[in-house]
Amino acid sequence: MATGAREPPQVSAVMMGAMRLDHVSYAVARDSFVSTVQWLGSALGASFTDGGVHPRFGTRNFVLPLAGGTYVEVVTTLDHPAADRALFGRAVAERAAQGGGWLGWVVGVDDIAPIEARLGRTADEGHRVRPDGFDLRWRQIGVRELIEDPQLPYFLQWLVAPEEIPSASPRTATSISGLSIAGEPKAVLEFLGQPAEHPLEQTEVTWVDAEEDETGLTAVEFATANGPVTI
Repeated sequence: MATGAREPPQVSAVMMGAMRLDHVSYAVARDSFVSTVQWLGSALGASFTDGGVHPRFGTRNFVLPLAGGTYVEVVTTLDHPAADRALFGRAVAERAAQGGGWLGWVVGVDDIAPIEARLGRTADEGHRVRPDGFDLRWRQIGVRELIEDPQLPYFLQWLVAPEEIPSASPRTATSISGLSIAGEPKAVLEFLGQPAEHPLEQTEVTWVDAEEDETGLTAVEFATANGPVTI
């Protein structure tokens, strides 16, 4: 993975609308957690903050709120049984075991119930206590599908006031300008439940061919004060 300006690949791109990108997640092993946080912070021109522990998932993260209502999460597993039991903990562990990198993209929704009905199961409850003591709570669903097919996002509904969510207080003017996803657009759109080709708001998605059946989020393009950065 490299940072710096680059020409967009010559593949199909669409501008999405209707759902919103909540955040992107970068998973690493425990021994490279701190160095990855520092590297990404340097590349994006701002410092991450300690997000705290996800006790139900056996993970912890650092977060960087960005302009445009999104944020970047760097996440790793804890030495805890929950990391082996919870779907999210397993997803993070598997990505870290592959050398680390982008785990996936997360779609924010105001009501997760229709997605629960469509997928036929109940969303998982998540929470983490921030260093300031606030208990940040949410519900999420779709990590099971992410593990099986990494091009797919998962869905998240925040259960706290808007001013408490991670993206509420941007620490930088940097924003996410685009995602590059290796996979099949039709499969992603069907999973999102969108009949149109534009399921997200204000986020350009570039579809690239998957190599050797390896699908997933391959790169995130950022607009920074020093120009575009691709990670």
